Amino acid sequence: MLFPLKTINKKTLWILAVTSIFYLFIVWLLVGLKPENIIIVCCYNFFFLLSDVTRKFVTAFSIFIVFGIIYDLMKAYPNYLVNSVDVIPVYHLEKMLFGIHEKGLILTPNEFCAINHTTFFDIISGFFYINWMPIPLALGFYFYCKDKKQFLHFSLTFLLTNVIGFCIYYIHPAAPPWYIAKYGSTIHFHTGGSPAGLARFDEFLHINVFHSIYSRNSNVFAAMPSLHSAYPVIVLYYALKSKLGNINWFFLLFVFGIWFSAVYSGHHYIVDVIAGLLCALFGIFIYQRLLCRINAYNALIDRYYKNIL
Repeated sequence: MLFPLKTINKKTLWILAVTSIFYLFIVWLLVGLKPENIIIVCCYNFFFLLSDVTRKFVTAFSIFIVFGIIYDLMKAYPNYLVNSVDVIPVYHLEKMLFGIHEKGLILTPNEFCAINHTTFFDIISGFFYINWMPIPLALGFYFYCKDKKQFLHFSLTFLLTNVIGFCIYYIHPAAPPWYIAKYGSTIHFHTGGSPAGLARFDEFLHINVFHSIYSRNSNVFAAMPSLHSAYPVIVLYYALKSKLGNINWFFLLFVFGIWFSAVYSGHHYIVDVIAGLLCALFGIFIYQRLLCRINAYNALIDRYYKNIL
């Protein structure tokens, strides 16, 4: 049914209107309103009101929208205002644990890759890294079509892991490898994001994908944990849990591909990747072993499930 306003109670319409206005106001107040913020609100409202099918869809994927909103609003109060930024200690830790001897020097794996990069690995790393979000969303869409209860567990674990990671960003701000290569130990609080080694992917294909993505980076000093490295772990866990068959081999490859790309491209140290893995495992553990054993939480999930069924 198109535009089924009669099937939506007035309370829901009021909540939709107030939430939309409140979101735009908060964004305007804290980080400045951009055209994409208005487009997102308009699209959400349009599909919420368009039909029962689209309303259930946007209601379900609101979990991923919440993730995007939280990430965007981190610009309002950057983590470097809360704690000092780790630039040199993490660099030396990486050298101590994973240093590579090259011509009398000890290099981090990132530095070694920057010197010894090849076009083949530039393309491979770009391919994996460009799918850091599309693959989780694709699996989420599959679960939404096949098993909506599993979709909720998957997407809420994804959100929880991000929240854990965001908290660590504020507890321990850390610079990425490309930062020390470009600026050394000097802290430039308002420096913009960089595609780092991924720029070679853009240059080879004559596109502007990674330059565009990293120009919108919410915070440069959010390298540890590597949440890019956490996402494929969550994907693999739920794919295995759902017994998806041979596609799980692809998801396993996706895990190692993202991990390799994170280091090869100069965006993360190996210690960042390990922290991302631990963050994902911690998020999965909290969700599966703690939250899912709380009756009140399960009742909440059941209500959400009924609204998207």
